[in-house]
Amino acid sequence: MVMALSDNMKTKAQAPLGFFAQWHEDVHCVFGRDPAAHSVWEILLTYSGVHAVLMHRICHRLWKAKWKLTARILAAFTKMFTSVEIHPGATIGRRLFIDHALGVVIGETAEIGNDVTLYHGVTLGGTTWNKEKRHPTLGNNVLVGSGAKILGAITLGNNVRVGANSVVIKDVPPCCTVVGIPGRVIQSKGAQIQNRHGIDLDHHLIPDPVGKAIACLIERIDELEAKQAESSKVAVEENCGHCEAESVCIPKKDSPVKLAARL
Repeated sequence: MVMALSDNMKTKAQAPLGFFAQWHEDVHCVFGRDPAAHSVWEILLTYSGVHAVLMHRICHRLWKAKWKLTARILAAFTKMFTSVEIHPGATIGRRLFIDHALGVVIGETAEIGNDVTLYHGVTLGGTTWNKEKRHPTLGNNVLVGSGAKILGAITLGNNVRVGANSVVIKDVPPCCTVVGIPGRVIQSKGAQIQNRHGIDLDHHLIPDPVGKAIACLIERIDELEAKQAESSKVAVEENCGHCEAESVCIPKKDSPVKLAARL
């Protein structure tokens, strides 16, 4: 009896949402991810990213029902009015939010999980002309910064953050941050999500691997120059007396590298 009740509850939990229930979630999820949103009417009338997602729900149903030409025509009109191109064949989960929604492209075989946030200029693109799975798969709670490109049939795990203008061409494990061209995993947050609502919008709080590498190089050069200066001073004291070329033999204390680092 208990097992049957548990299976029934599990089936209800996994049952797909109705069309209008999906629309309701797509609109109301904006309040949790954009503090500029003040009312439902404001979102419905002014948020082009929401318009694109709502219209895609219709296009995708037409596509699944084999009304492919109608779906493509409706998607083309949606692109004209929203500047967002979502192929009707793309599979999109619940509560997708496209913020600012300018120049976003989502390919035919792309798959997007629940509670995903995309910023303007994001591309989920393919890397082959073959009729196969050629676009990326995004897990749940993924955040993709503005201008990022995710290319090919790769998978981004749950809770992944992609830095702005990154180009991701390889799989990314869950709970990681990826930045750069090509994208590199530079931070692993572990299984615990910082935000209690499961959505981490702090995509600006990422390390700077290039800056760190340059700082290490400068520090190493300073150490080598200090050792060189010390050895040169000993050599001058032992092998030659005072002369007009002393300033050439013994380097100055402040090297150009040190001066550049202070600026």
